Amino acid sequence: MYRNLPINPSGLTKKIERIIQSSKVNSGSDRYTGSVLRVLAATKPEGRFLELGTGTGLSTSWILDGMDDHSTITTVDKDEKTQFSAKKVLDIDKRVTFQCSDIKKFIKSMKGEQFDFIFAGGWTDKFSLFKESLSLLATHGVYVVDDILMQLSWPEVHVKHVEQFLVALEKRKDLHVIHLPIASGLLIATKK
Repeated sequence: MYRNLPINPSGLTKKIERIIQSSKVNSGSDRYTGSVLRVLAATKPEGRFLELGTGTGLSTSWILDGMDDHSTITTVDKDEKTQFSAKKVLDIDKRVTFQCSDIKKFIKSMKGEQFDFIFAGGWTDKFSLFKESLSLLATHGVYVVDDILMQLSWPEVHVKHVEQFLVALEKRKDLHVIHLPIASGLLIATKK
């Protein structure tokens, strides 16, 4: 028998959720996505984590909750105003570094670097820059992308990007890939 277990966010996550609710900003992530991120983050002790698209910091807080004390996360966003809100809550955690930058430029600047875990959560760039992002993923690293479950509200161009992304990933021989039809749709890949 299937039992739906409660999802218990951390105190920092709850604080960000309250800020999002009071400001009526669309966070882009929900507790199901967050709990998957937390569980996967816990599999990478002493890991180097990368988040592409800080947004409100909600996903960042879930990842931090799963990380051990010896792991670090760099989170990148080009929207300084939104990232500032995330910093106000999460900057107390010394494991996190915020980069305000165009994601494409940031990825190019990281050429040769390797991360154990990458979450591509930002609405833009995650589908057009996935090859570049995957070049930063270490062997046995975890790569997570949300927003792959088709939504009626999506613009046609986004539907096309998602379809092309999924086809391209399925052709790659260096990855194990699974699609999960939860939340906004998650794709989880590990590098062989």
